[in-house]
Amino acid sequence: MFEHVDVKLSEIDAETTERGRIYKTPEGKSLPSITTVLSILSRDSIAKWRARVGEKEANRISYRSTTRGTAVHEIIEKYLDNNPDYKEGYTPDIISSLKDVQPILDKCIGKVYAQEAPLYSEHLGVAGRVDCIAEFNGKLSIIDFKTSMKPKKKDWIKNYFMQESAYAIMFEERTGIPITQLVTIVAVDGANDPQVFVEHRDDWVRPLKDTIAKYNEEQESTCVLL
Repeated sequence: MFEHVDVKLSEIDAETTERGRIYKTPEGKSLPSITTVLSILSRDSIAKWRARVGEKEANRISYRSTTRGTAVHEIIEKYLDNNPDYKEGYTPDIISSLKDVQPILDKCIGKVYAQEAPLYSEHLGVAGRVDCIAEFNGKLSIIDFKTSMKPKKKDWIKNYFMQESAYAIMFEERTGIPITQLVTIVAVDGANDPQVFVEHRDDWVRPLKDTIAKYNEEQESTCVLL
């Protein structure tokens, strides 16, 4: 059984616009999703990939990836919530992905502070929902769950670490509780073992802020053109 800590976090409303997802804070400010902001880093490579495989195939792969990712997130959330029926309604491949990461969860996860929790930062000017905040090997961490068709290299997923560092800053701003450890757990298709990447928040704050600044510059340029 996983022990849960009650942390009060204000809910934030979200809407999807032509510029991406926007969150509205309790104070009435509209902030872009951190996912939307960081998407500028992969925009060109995704466009090239879509052109190479074709729109139909790209849409098929994207839909499959998104659907699977959402289901794996859900089943892990239920498992960490101590829901006895966590497997109910999920297909064998989703249950298999959970079983792959289950030993890591059982061994490494301690107290759980939040799951799918709304967060925002006026300092950074972004918002989002964090997968999980929990102790990992005894240290309070931002934990992100990912799925992949093949193993990842660290150089490919720098945006993951930037996103997690943003969540760490948001959480401290909202609660006063500092978090410096970032953990990415990747459930990989097939016979591959899951991957675990552990990073330090401060190594990714500078590139995070640089990307936010670039995003804001692009938005301002678009507004001027309009």
